[in-house]
Amino acid sequence: MLNATQALRAPASMPSSPVLDQGADRHETVLGRKILVVDDSHFERSVIRSAVEALTKFRVCGEASDGAEAIQKARELRPDLVIMDLAMPLMNGVEAAMVLKNTMPKTPVVLFTLYAEQLRGAISPSFGVTVIVSKTEGLAALIESLERLLTA
Repeated sequence: MLNATQALRAPASMPSSPVLDQGADRHETVLGRKILVVDDSHFERSVIRSAVEALTKFRVCGEASDGAEAIQKARELRPDLVIMDLAMPLMNGVEAAMVLKNTMPKTPVVLFTLYAEQLRGAISPSFGVTVIVSKTEGLAALIESLERLLTA
């Protein structure tokens, strides 16, 4: 697994997505995809933003530091996908995902959390969470999930 520092230095060595290599039409569709990053840690948000922008063709359209702000930013920015931490002030990631599921049902929510193992099996799609990725799996696992969800 790559850690944050390795991932940010790895764009040239990371395998390219087979989807991006299948033709210009598909490539153009991927380029316009927008991601909202939600985490109460400014450092975590900036690492995720840097990884997404360095390792994918997607762009980060905004950031939020808690679940309530995530809902407001998602309604304003209309992202194609939301990366969300679980443990945040005001409203946690699962509570925010449930609200987003009702207001933006087609927008996938990737829960990127240290508590992934405890949540798997306890969180169903009805909670609005599309995929749970453990922060211990690293940025490579997160990027793989984004590619799978946004280029399918």
